[in-house]
Formats: sequence, C-alpha cells, structure tokens
Amino acid sequence: MARSWSFFLPFALALIASVGDAAVVEHTFNVGNLSISQLCQPDRIITAVNGQLPGPTIQASEGDTVVVHLVNESPYSMTIHWHGIFQRGSQWADGPAMITQCPVRPGGNYTYRFNVTGQEGTLWWHAHISFLRATVYGALVILPRSGYPFPKPDREEILILGEWWNANVVDLQEMAFLTGFPARQADAYTINGKPGDLYNCSAPNQKHRFEVRQNETCLLRIINAALNTPLFFKVANHSFTVVAADACYTTPYKTDVVVIAPGQTVDALMAADAAVGGRYYMAASPYDSGVPSGPPFSRTVATAVLGYDGGAPNTTTPPALPRMPEFRDTDTAHGFLSNLTALVLPGRPTVPLAVDTRMFVTVGMGVADCRPEQTLCNRSSTVFASSMNNASFVAPGNTSMLQAHYDNVTSGVYTRDFPDTPPVVFDYTSDASDNATMQYTTKSTRVKTLRYNQTVEMVLQNTRLIAKESHPMHLHGFNFFVLAQSFGNYDEATAVPQFNLVNPQERNTIAVPTGGWAVIRFVADNPGIWYMHCHFEAHLDLGLGMVFEVQDGPTPDTSVPSPPGDLPLCT
Repeated sequence: MARSWSFFLPFALALIASVGDAAVVEHTFNVGNLSISQLCQPDRIITAVNGQLPGPTIQASEGDTVVVHLVNESPYSMTIHWHGIFQRGSQWADGPAMITQCPVRPGGNYTYRFNVTGQEGTLWWHAHISFLRATVYGALVILPRSGYPFPKPDREEILILGEWWNANVVDLQEMAFLTGFPARQADAYTINGKPGDLYNCSAPNQKHRFEVRQNETCLLRIINAALNTPLFFKVANHSFTVVAADACYTTPYKTDVVVIAPGQTVDALMAADAAVGGRYYMAASPYDSGVPSGPPFSRTVATAVLGYDGGAPNTTTPPALPRMPEFRDTDTAHGFLSNLTALVLPGRPTVPLAVDTRMFVTVGMGVADCRPEQTLCNRSSTVFASSMNNASFVAPGNTSMLQAHYDNVTSGVYTRDFPDTPPVVFDYTSDASDNATMQYTTKSTRVKTLRYNQTVEMVLQNTRLIAKESHPMHLHGFNFFVLAQSFGNYDEATAVPQFNLVNPQERNTIAVPTGGWAVIRFVADNPGIWYMHCHFEAHLDLGLGMVFEVQDGPTPDTSVPSPPGDLPLCT
C-alpha cells in the first residue's frame, strides 16, 4: 500500500538536519623525523606525524567531510590509508601505494579529502607503504549524530596497541626483501606508543596512564596497529561489554578479554567498579596462532595503568596485573572472534541473500624463486612467499592500478585473471599438505573484475603449506558480513547450515582461524580498485594480497571521478 508523505516527513527532516549539520574537519599532517627513546635505549629517529607517537586523532561526526593535508618532510616516500573508510566518490584518497595512488615523495604534499556519511565508530589511519605504519598511525573516530545505541558512557579512552623495534623499520623491511626472509620480531609491544614498565626499563615516561572515577562507565576504543601480531587485551579486576567492532555495532557481548588482530578495532564498555584509589594494569600480550612454528613473536607484555580518582592512590604496591591467556590459546581467541553478532538497527545494511559470484580462495605461506631485485637472495634455493589461490601479489612499479583502471590502459600494469578457485584441490590444513610441490607460487599482479552491484561470497581457506596461522584479511572500500568460521577444510555441506543470515557480524578485517576457514559476503557497489590483503605487514610484503576491480555503475555518482589535480606522479 502506498504511504502518504506524512509517513516520510520525520525521516526527511532527520536527513536534512544531518546534512545541514555536516562540517569540514581539516588537519595538516607533517610527516617527519622524531627523536625518541624507548626501552632505556639511546634516542633514535623514527618517522612520525606532527612529532607524535601515536599520531593525532581525527574526530568527525557522521556525514562530515575530512580534509587532511599531507606534507612529507621525512626522508621516505609516504601514503596514508584511512582504514575502514569506504571512499565512495573519493577513490583516489584510499592510500595504498601503487594501488590507488603513487607515493608522496620526500618534500612533496597531497591533500586527502573524503566523506564519512553512513559510518560511525572507531576506525584508524596508517601509512600504507613499507613498514612505516610501525610508527605512522593514529585513531579516526566518527561520532554518531543520533546518539549511541547503548547507554552513553561517562568518558571515552582511545587505546592503540602497537609494536616497537629498536631499529630502523625501513632498513628491516629492505633487508627482508633483499634476502627473502621475514624481518625479526618486535622488541616490545606498546599501548599508546609506550611499552609499560614490565620490560627491563624503569624510565618514568614509558607507560600510558588514564584516570576514572568510581562507578563511571568508560568506552574503550581499542585499535590493533601492530604490524604482525594479534593481541589479547585485559584490564585487571575489570570486565567489558563489547558494543562495536570495526565501526559496526554488535549485540552487547560480555567478556573479560578482548582479542584483536592487526587492523581490527573493538569498542568496549568498561564499568569502573573497583576500589577508589586503586591502580590496575591494562595489558596486551601476543596471540601466537602459528602451528607448528608461527612467526617469531616477542613473548612479552605491554602495560598501561588505570587509576581511580577520588582517593589517595596506593603508590607503594604495584598495580594489579591481569592473568593473561597463554600465547597459543586458540580456544579463547576463536571464542571471542566467532561469537560476536551484529546489532540489527533500522536503516542499517543487512546481509544480501542472493549471490552472484562465489569464490574459494586459499591464503597462506609458500615459496617462490628469487626476484632479480632481491640481490642478497640465495639463488640456488627458493625464498618465502605468500599467496592467495597460488597467486603471489606484486604491486606495479610505474603506474598506480587505479590510474590504469581509470584510463582503461591496463597492459603492463595488471591482468584480469585472478582465479576463483585454487589451481589444485588438496587437503589444505593437514600435515600432509606440507610438501614442496604445493608450496611453490609465482609472482603476478592479478585482479578479479566485478560488475557494479554484484554480490560476492568468498570462502577464505587457510593452508598448512608451511605453517597453520590466523591471517587477518582486510578488504578496502567495503565492509563484509562474516557468515561462518571454523577449523579444518571448508565443507559446503556442513558449513552452509551454520551460516548466520540474520545478524552476522559486519567487519572490514577478518582473522581467518588458524588452520581453518571463514565465509564472507559483500555487495560490490563501490566502483574502483580495492586491495584485499593480509594485515600482517610481513605477509603483505611477501605477496599475500589481491585486488578487486569494480566496474562503474550506470550513473556518474557510481563511477570513479577524475583524479585530483595534486595527485602525486609515479615518475
């Protein structure tokens, strides 16, 4: 039955109010050298934004336009990725080097401009070139215009978890590439750029602190900015209610531990219900998902201190330390990551039920021949590589993929032949899959081309070719629904009945279970070139990525716009 205009009037007025209230949020990011001392080591130079670690927080409201002027005063080429932002109509601002833009060279500048309509919650930004996101990162918070769908917290705190090296990370990355072997593990984990005081260092500026009042509710915006490490996060004598993940609201989920993979964010309410004057450690420790021998994680713990206002603090007794999960506690990790569900709200996207394109994609580690540029490589043997469906991704060197797509001149830049299935069907996750024939892969720049508005269902299947491991797979330009996830080889007959088609969690980064699989579904309604890759930086460098090419839609509003005038050139 047709509805009268009076039915739509409240919605129209709300939309007009939202548009009318929209603002332009403008920042200048001066990327340059910062002298800093960590872990009682001598001062060393890192690359940072505005002399801060982490970099500045960008706070906007839903519907705002964000403008960031990047001024590159560092000795390295630079790009910034706005992790989780859809970039509808602003595809040139997505940021990954040679995918959607050429890097900003030292001494250069570029203005990123994008809109945050239809998104709210905790996201983040980071460098998307080399290992520079080890120190070039910060929070991006999008506030709702109509309030939270949970009781308003008394205060909010951003907690960015990271990794720290007592070495130049660009040099580490360069040596890893030249030799074909992954860079060494971090020297420490950090919370808001500081390792805490459980390391063998007692410098007073080494830990982050924040204060609450008794009986307050605090919204913790937790971000994993680590290069290579999933993390457990706990606060001694406190528990959480998770209310969002990757800037998508969740059904309230009670837990005493947060598990968060690189690239992911979690919003969690914490009741300040401990004693006045008390002090409690917040702690982050690694989840080592590798079997039999995962990446060389540093088995240490980063800490920060939660204190209570309103009473004399107990400074003679050390803060209480939470009991952290064991480093290989896959049960705890999987329990957290698989039990989140979406909070279904009016007007929010729901999972599409009809599927146009189905893909079965293996992800994991393997080996490949040395490339000519790998001058320190042992050419009598193979080196580490990683791949999706046995295609090990290499970014082009002279033209960005989005430029080639826009110009419709893709020859020599990429090919449209990324496979929907692996070349060989085998026992993906058993020890028997550890053989040299299956491990071998080749380097290429292959994309999967999609028609505008296609619905894609992708099975992400981990492999055991070298080691079982949880890979955090991030998709640029879209959120996706996680229909199911489990261990072993994917079996359609038993998996499909498990699909959650009612309130599946919505994310932009999925931690595919170690030795297991996950099924995701999304609608390709955002034209352009969109990277999908493992958010372990070491694995990305080794080729664990691919690209979706989404064709233009029927109207100018569903097409890739002309490139901005200040877009950096590759040559």
